[in-house]
Amino acid sequence: MNDFINLNVAAERLVKKLRDNGITDERVLDAFRKVPRHEFVDGAMFNQAYDDNALPIGFGQTISQPTVVALMTQLLKLQRDEKILEIGTGSGFQTAILSQFSRRVYTIERHKELGDASRKRLREMGYQNIVFKIGDGTAGWSQHAPFDKIIVTAGAPVVPQTLAEQLSNGGIMLIPTGDRQQQELLVYSKQSNVLKCESAGSVAFVPLIGTHGWKM
Repeated sequence: MNDFINLNVAAERLVKKLRDNGITDERVLDAFRKVPRHEFVDGAMFNQAYDDNALPIGFGQTISQPTVVALMTQLLKLQRDEKILEIGTGSGFQTAILSQFSRRVYTIERHKELGDASRKRLREMGYQNIVFKIGDGTAGWSQHAPFDKIIVTAGAPVVPQTLAEQLSNGGIMLIPTGDRQQQELLVYSKQSNVLKCESAGSVAFVPLIGTHGWKM
């Protein structure tokens, strides 16, 4: 019971931090209350699970900083009945947040061990509206396109044309673009097959590896 209370206190503390950092969408804040971040980190980092920091998850990957996850989720302007494509499943935490808002989340992870672990974790946690794939995320998932929203959780050198083509009209795509160390978080909106772009500020993600991203 003490652990349960402490985890709730920690989650509320994180929600306050997110609010202080400019997250105003109450649905996003509620999602952070519902999704237990400690379930997505290694047990050795349990005590850091509700800090506003990125944490390593193996294979050179990280679970993103909560403020960044919340900001990206807020920028997607999610509605309930939408298809979302996520490039970079990672730990599955962002996937779980997205699933709170969507009809179906299609998520791709290039690391088989990481992807399989996330699939198992999310299935055991009861998530039913997530479809998993191991493969090259830069190619997207054409058989399920178009997508209402696309979110890329790794830094790309350029925007993959494959992903732009799989975004539906009226859709939004978020992708960090820049060099391997620092990127700009770009927000693309698509109207009449034309993409418009805005910047949401500087971010730092692991590199997006693939045919239409960085090479190994």
